[in-house]
This record gives sequence, structure tokens and C-alpha cells, in this order.
Amino acid sequence: MKRVVITGLGAVTPLGNSVSEYWNALIKGTSGAATITRFDPSSLKTRFACEVKNFDPLQFMDKSEARKNDLYSQYALAATSECMADSGINLDQTNRERCGVIWATGIGGIGTFEKEILDFFSPASKGRMNPFFITKMIPNMASGLISIKYGLHGASYATVSACSSSNHALADSYNLIKLGKADLMLAGGSEAPIVLSAVNGFSVIKALSEYNDTPETASRPFDETRDGFVLGEGAGVLMLEELEHAKKRGAKIYAEMTGYGLASDAYHITGSHPEGLGAQLAMKEAMREAGLSTSDIDYINTHGTSTPVGDISEAKAIASLFGDNMNQIIVGATKSMTGHLLGAAGAIEAMCCVLSVKNNIIPPTINLKNRDQNIDPRMRIETTVSQQPVYAALNNSFGFGGHIVSTLFKKYEE
Repeated sequence: MKRVVITGLGAVTPLGNSVSEYWNALIKGTSGAATITRFDPSSLKTRFACEVKNFDPLQFMDKSEARKNDLYSQYALAATSECMADSGINLDQTNRERCGVIWATGIGGIGTFEKEILDFFSPASKGRMNPFFITKMIPNMASGLISIKYGLHGASYATVSACSSSNHALADSYNLIKLGKADLMLAGGSEAPIVLSAVNGFSVIKALSEYNDTPETASRPFDETRDGFVLGEGAGVLMLEELEHAKKRGAKIYAEMTGYGLASDAYHITGSHPEGLGAQLAMKEAMREAGLSTSDIDYINTHGTSTPVGDISEAKAIASLFGDNMNQIIVGATKSMTGHLLGAAGAIEAMCCVLSVKNNIIPPTINLKNRDQNIDPRMRIETTVSQQPVYAALNNSFGFGGHIVSTLFKKYEE
């Protein structure tokens, strides 16, 4: 089996529109939450989100291309542009038939869908519809746009599994390289759900926080006062590359991906299994494939959305699986800063794990003031940045429908 390493990163996030801005904001404990500016949220119970700031698609594409692409695809193209530059890849010296894209999204072009339907049924419409309605909206389009732009002829498709989507994209990409079916894969996800229909839709099922007066403190994973997640948006992408291919071209290597686990809670359409059964199975399988034990893990980037049920379920899964080893593992929740990027969450959080392994730094979990008493006291949740050796990190993602993914990254060793 082939070995798989990470050789490039790209990001557009509520904390900054580059990997360095994102990472620096994470380790400083910065919140990306504020009152929504995209539309008037005054009629909603939740009036804030983690928006991407100061994003200009014309830095990455011309005006005609921007008009043809939904915002989620624009984010995807922008993040991929940074990743390609970061990787140092020379595509003219690369077999593009063995390079592909697996791109994730939970919803796809919901902004396009909302706008076009409203426009179509407006009095001024006269039954006309934008000819790019379908291609802007469908969730596979970002992967297609990326493969077209860079001429990548390998596998290209979308993974859609709600909030587990981009962690699934990483797992699929890893498999293709490990099995010798690809040399290089762009694996990531993007989401642009800060529109009236999506915010209201999550709000009516009581999924979102309603701390409108203090949005910067609203995402508070593992705190007893948490009341729901904060919606986020953006994109993240990792370049996965076969080790010998990377070494031959002299690529820098951030970390190695050595395992993943897939499972299902098989319990409820939105709620997690009370004992975190799926999470236990996924983390256990990721470590088994990587040949690691619980004592080898230094950091777990949890799904940690700040929901009353979900946080406890995941905490129970970790306590059950790691037991007394929990005192040497930092359990973190970066959604306390970024909000929940839905289908893009797994990608930006995998990036956090990779950078933690590379730099021996673990970002804090902010807004944790009153730790939930139902969380095992042995669990280490640090509210300030931690500088310590990080050999291996797990990245957890859980999606509506019970979809569970855990990916594992470790230090690269010859």
C-alpha cells in the first residue's frame, strides 16, 4: 500500500481568507461571529453567524466566471488557488491523468436556489430563469470547476453527507492514493449557507444559538450554557499526495495521513447516539488502520458544535475509548471560533490538525466558562493555546443522518 502525505493547504474562513490568517486567528483564540450582514436578519430568532469577511471573487476569476458560479464554488476556487501555490506543484511536469478532485458540500448552491426561486415568482420575472441556475446550484459543480481549471483528468466528484462531507472527501482521496489509483488528490469542501432560508431552516429546528447580544461568545462547546451552534461559511482544501511522488518533486510535507474510520450512529436524523457509538467506532478504526493506540494520540479536534446533546455524546465516546489516557490528550473544539461550516467543517478542522502536528501547537477552545458537569473530569479541554509535542491528531465529523467520520494525521517520518 502507498503512503499518503499532505503537501498543500488552502483556506477561506470566517477567521481569514488564507491559511496563515486562519491559523494565526485560531491560536489567538479569535471569534469569527458577528451580526449577519448578508441580509436583514431582524425577523429571525438567530441574527448572527460566522461570515467570511472581505472576500473578493475577482481576485481569483474574471467577472463573467464569477457570475456563473455560486458563492460556495467561488470559495472553493479561491481556497484551491492558495493550495496549488502552497504545494509548489508544476502541473506541466505532472501526469494529470493521475490527479483528481473530491470536493464536498453539505448543501451546495443554496444561495443561488433561494435567489432564483424568489426572482422567478416575482411579478417582474415573466417566467424567465437564469440559464446558469442548475450549474450554479448542484453540489458537484465545485469539483468539476476545479478539475476543469487545472486540467486534472483523474477522479472528480462530490461527497455529500451533511457535516461529515469534507472528512468523507479526505477519506476517499486517501483511499485512491493508498490503493495506487492516483498520485495526487485535492480533497476539500466549501459551504455558503448564510442566506435567509438556511439560517431560518436551522433555527426552526432549534439547532442554532440564540445569544444575539453576544455573538462572539455564542459558540461555547462543552459549556453548560451552550444552546446551539453558530452557522459558518467558507472553504478548506488539502493536497494529498503519494509519498514517493512528493519526494521526487521535492515537495514540503506537512504531515502524513495514516488512517480513517467510517461509521453510523443509526439512531436519529439529527441527534447523536446517547453514548456516541458511531464516534467510538470511527475513532477506533482510524487508530487501528494507522497502527496507533490511544496513548499515541495527543490531540482530538472534536466535532464539538456547541449543541446540548451532541457535545455530551462525543464526550462520552472519547471517555469510553480513551479512559485514563485522556489526561495526556487535549480535546479541542475550534468551532468555538469558526462556527460550524457544515460540509466544509471537516476540511478546515483537518487542516488545523495538520498544522498542530507540524507546529506542535494546539489552538484553544474559547467561551468555555462553566464546564458541563456531565463531561468526564479527566478530559483535558484547554482554554488557552497549548505548545507541546503533537505526534498524532484525530479529526471528528458527524453529520445529520448519523454519518460519522474520523480522520487521523501524524508526523511524517522517513
